Amino acid sequence: MKPIVKQNCFNGAAKYILDEELAQIVNVSMALEIPLLLKGEPGTGKTMLAHAIAESLGMPLIVLNVKSSMKLLDALYQYDTLTRLNDSRFGDSQRDVSDIAAYIRMGKIGQAFVSDCRTVLLIDEIDKADTDFQDDMLDVLDQMQFDIIEIDRTVRANHRPVIIITSNAKKDLSDPFLGRCNFHHIAFPDPEMMRSILGVHFPNLSEALIGGCLECFYRIREFRGIEKKPATRELINWVRALTSDPDFDPKVLEKKKLPYLGVLFKKSGDLNLAIQQAAGSRY
Repeated sequence: MKPIVKQNCFNGAAKYILDEELAQIVNVSMALEIPLLLKGEPGTGKTMLAHAIAESLGMPLIVLNVKSSMKLLDALYQYDTLTRLNDSRFGDSQRDVSDIAAYIRMGKIGQAFVSDCRTVLLIDEIDKADTDFQDDMLDVLDQMQFDIIEIDRTVRANHRPVIIITSNAKKDLSDPFLGRCNFHHIAFPDPEMMRSILGVHFPNLSEALIGGCLECFYRIREFRGIEKKPATRELINWVRALTSDPDFDPKVLEKKKLPYLGVLFKKSGDLNLAIQQAAGSRY
């Protein structure tokens, strides 16, 4: 086993509050060159962690947004046959149509492999993909190479990227997949952690106002029947909406009719339930 060398340690970023346990698993994963799988409800900062690592360590960030219909080949490279066909028909391109390599475009994983420097590779929402995609992808990431069959070329990674994989746990991942990753569950922030997060985003906000917003927010999250509870990003946008309103009076947080609930709830059913229950609540 490789010794854990503490180089390029991640200690958080300008607007990313990091707890000690998460910092440890990030740095261990980077040192051991093992993908880090993050789970947690939407809005808990899984995707933003990759952005924060890239910002903190000065690495380029490459994002692969996984789709349900995506094939692994799309993430590695694409052979642009249509452009080659058009070039051969019309003959107005500077490319040599006999050179297939001129029509090969790297996908997101391919871009991370051929980069001249180490990158952060974010594979976002891996649970959308089927099991074959997941397992085959980790084979490529283990070997740090893949073949381009059209030109009989093997692409080998110049630098092993820092790999962050996120899942919203919409469906189970395979045991082989889980066995090849480090894992961390990002729990929803408690009020103390959330207060620190708001303090980073709104350094000039009074403690009284932050406290009032947090009290409302956590009570709102407990409303019955809500399908998609508001998360950290919704809270930040809600506070931004409140404080950007020149007529905003903090006392409105003590009333039954709360403003801008549409910032917190993105589904019409949730919004209607929230309006009804907020009207019957005491703040």
